[in-house]
Amino acid sequence: MRRRWWLWGSLLTVVVLLLGAGGWVVYQNEYDLKEERVTITGGRQPLNGVLARPTGGHGPVGLVVFVHGDGAQNATHDTFYRPMWEAMAKAGYASLSWDKPGVNGAPGNWLDQSMQDRADETVAAIGWAKTQPGIDPTRIGLWGASQAGWVMPKAARQSADVKFVIAVAPAVNWLQQGRYNLLAELKKRHATPAETEAAIARSDRTLDALRTGRTFEQYQAAGGDVTGLTPDRWEFNRRNHTSDVTEDLSAVRVPVLLILGGRDVNVDSDDTEAHYRRILTTPGQLQVKRHPDATHNIVPEAIEDSELRSTFLAIAAPRSLFSPGYLDEQRHFVAAIGR
Repeated sequence: MRRRWWLWGSLLTVVVLLLGAGGWVVYQNEYDLKEERVTITGGRQPLNGVLARPTGGHGPVGLVVFVHGDGAQNATHDTFYRPMWEAMAKAGYASLSWDKPGVNGAPGNWLDQSMQDRADETVAAIGWAKTQPGIDPTRIGLWGASQAGWVMPKAARQSADVKFVIAVAPAVNWLQQGRYNLLAELKKRHATPAETEAAIARSDRTLDALRTGRTFEQYQAAGGDVTGLTPDRWEFNRRNHTSDVTEDLSAVRVPVLLILGGRDVNVDSDDTEAHYRRILTTPGQLQVKRHPDATHNIVPEAIEDSELRSTFLAIAAPRSLFSPGYLDEQRHFVAAIGR
C-alpha cells in the first residue's frame, strides 16, 4: 500500500510539473497585442496582412511597417516578429506586416519582384494604412532586416510619410554581400584551400552568367552548377543582383537606427556601418547599435548554433531568443520619434 501511495504521489508531481511547464509556455507566447487579419489594397495586387495594435491607451497610434528579408516569409515570420511588435506596442505603435506574394495562398509570386517592386508594395501599404482608423499618419516608419535594406531607402525616398527607418543587418551591395557570405561560410566550416578555390570559381561562373543575361536553362545546358536554384530564383537573382543602396540611402533624410551583429556571416557588418556613417552625416540622424556576439538575426551565436537551445527558447521564452537589449533599443528609438 505504501509503495502504491508513493507511485501515485510521484505521478501527481509529474503531472503538476507538466501542467506548470505548459502554463509557462502559454504565458510566454501571449503578447500584449490586438492582432487582426487585414487585406491591404492599393498596390499591384492585394496583400494578406496582419495589423497588430497596442491593447491600451487612447487616441491614434503610430505605425511600424515591417519589410521582410529574403525568402518566402509569412506575415508573422513564423511568430519571430511578435516580440518586436510587442516592443513597438509598448512605445505606442501598431505594426503592419503581410504574407509575401504567393505565400499562404496570397496572390502573386515574390520571386517575380525587383527591389523597386518591393518598395512600391511598401509605399502602397503605407497609403492603405493611413486610411485606417486609429493610425496616426504623421508617425509612420519602416522596420526591415537583411534584404529589406535595399527596399526601405527606396520607399523612404518615394514617400514623405516615412518618418524613420530601423535597418537590421542590411547589406550595401548585392554582389559584395554575396562574396562576403560565401567566404564567411567557408571559413566557419573550416573549408580547405582547394574547397575555397572551387567554391569561388563556381560563384564567378554564376555571376558571369547573371551579368550576361543568360537564362537558367541556358546556364544549365552549358554545364553550370544550378544546385539549390530554380528557374524562378534564377530570374529573381538576375533581376536584382546589381542592387546597391548607396544612391537611395543618400536621399534618406529621416532618423535611422542601424542594428548589426558582430557574428554575422551573411552581411559584413563593418562595411555596412562604414557606409551608413559616411552617407548619413546629418547630426543625430543615425544611431548604430552593435551586438558583438549576435548573428545575422541578432540572436547570440551560441543560441543560434545550438538547435536544442534555439528550439527550446523559441517555444518556452521567445523574447529571450534575441541579443540582450535588442528589443528595448528599438522601443526607445520609436518612442522618441515625434516628441
